Amino acid sequence: MRSEVTTLPADQFRRFEGKNMQNIDITSKFVAVLNKKVSVGILMNALGHMAAGLVGSYSDKTVMRFDTYIDRDGGRHNSISDNPFIVLAADNSNQIRTLRNELITQGIHFVDFTSTMTVGTYAEQKMRTQQTAENELEYYGICLFGQIAQINPLTKKFSLWR
Repeated sequence: MRSEVTTLPADQFRRFEGKNMQNIDITSKFVAVLNKKVSVGILMNALGHMAAGLVGSYSDKTVMRFDTYIDRDGGRHNSISDNPFIVLAADNSNQIRTLRNELITQGIHFVDFTSTMTVGTYAEQKMRTQQTAENELEYYGICLFGQIAQINPLTKKFSLWR
C-alpha cells in the first residue's frame, strides 16, 4: 500500500522561497522519548522500529504532512514531514511507562519498544514479550504523534536528547 505524499505546486513553492516557514499551520508534532540508560546503538534500532510503526499504524497520514522537498538541482527528497520531530531523554524505563499510561488515558497515538523486542527472531521476541508482565517490561522508548497543545504538558518534564 502506497502512502499519501503531498507535493506543493511549483507556484506555491516559489511563493515561500526565502521565507521562514517554521510556524505555518503547524499544530501537530512527533515526539520520541528514549531511555538514556540504554546504549545509543540499541536506541537507534528501537527508534527506527517505533517511527515506522507509528506512521504505519496512524489512520490519517495527511495530518502528518508528508511532503516532497526539492533541492536547487531538482533532486527530490520524498516523504519528509513538515511537522517537528522532537527527541527527548527519559531517566529510566518507569518514566516512559508513566508517560505511556498517560497517553492511553488521553487517547494519544503512540508506539513503544521494550527490551523483549531485541535479540533473536521476531517470533522469539513476540513470545518473550507475551510472557512478560507489563510492570516487568523495560521500556527503551516511546514515539507519539498528536496535537502540540495536548502533547506538550505530558512531555515537558523530559529534556532534549543530547
